[in-house]
Amino acid sequence: MRGSLQQKPTRIFYKTKEEIELLREASLLVCKVLAHVGSRLKPGLSGKDLDKEAEELIRDHGATPAFKGYNGFPATLCVSPNEAVVHGIPGDAEFKDGDVVSVDCGTFLHGYYGDAAYTFAIGDVKEEVMQLLRVTKNSLYRGIDQAKQGRRLGDISYAIQNYVERENPYSIVRELVGHGIGKSLHEDPEVPNYGSRGNGLLLKEGLVIAIEPMVNLGRKDIRQSDDQWTIFAQDGLPAAHYEHSLAVRKGAADILSDHQPVEEAEANNPELKSVETLEAHPQYG
Repeated sequence: MRGSLQQKPTRIFYKTKEEIELLREASLLVCKVLAHVGSRLKPGLSGKDLDKEAEELIRDHGATPAFKGYNGFPATLCVSPNEAVVHGIPGDAEFKDGDVVSVDCGTFLHGYYGDAAYTFAIGDVKEEVMQLLRVTKNSLYRGIDQAKQGRRLGDISYAIQNYVERENPYSIVRELVGHGIGKSLHEDPEVPNYGSRGNGLLLKEGLVIAIEPMVNLGRKDIRQSDDQWTIFAQDGLPAAHYEHSLAVRKGAADILSDHQPVEEAEANNPELKSVETLEAHPQYG
């Protein structure tokens, strides 16, 4: 789950090594939930089914769902199929062959938050939509590549936008952004997915942020549903969303969440089509 882009004073909380390990624990639990979702997703299943299982899994690990009750959000997961970009409320509608489904999850464990997201492809998804998912997923790592001490926040934003929009017919959503994370689900700084190199906050070791590209197949314009939560691509075309929580280091970023078990569940589920990255990222495992 992410915040809205808004101008406000910035207050940064840099994390100690001990705090980063607690944030890692919360984020790894998020990915355990996302892996469970990846093992279960299929036509005929509903978002409400997944949400119930996700809440049970989180509570079984001694944590609480970070999203449930957050500003009144009614569920554990954000489940956003097809043209729903983010913040979808899990419902009774059944998934169909050809759907793409973004699942965003947060946990609260030992006083700290975890946050990550992944977009799944169910069955016979069109190649142009699969390519949207690949590019969005890969852009996440382009942003992470810039998340190191001495760079600027705008370097992350530029890397994502330049990769997504330079040679592809896709659009970065402007109104929704990544964020700092720690004892609060949304902390400063905001992390836009578009911007200019060399601008913004100087990145220092101990900064923990969630980077989360949100990309539309068509135009960047969005609209909010009558439920006051779900954000849709205004032109009705599919969208994709991937997210990692990470700590800034002097060298390569320390990714606290882990998509590997999610990808393994995706690969082992015959109802899903795997979303491979376009480039290798050996430094992240």
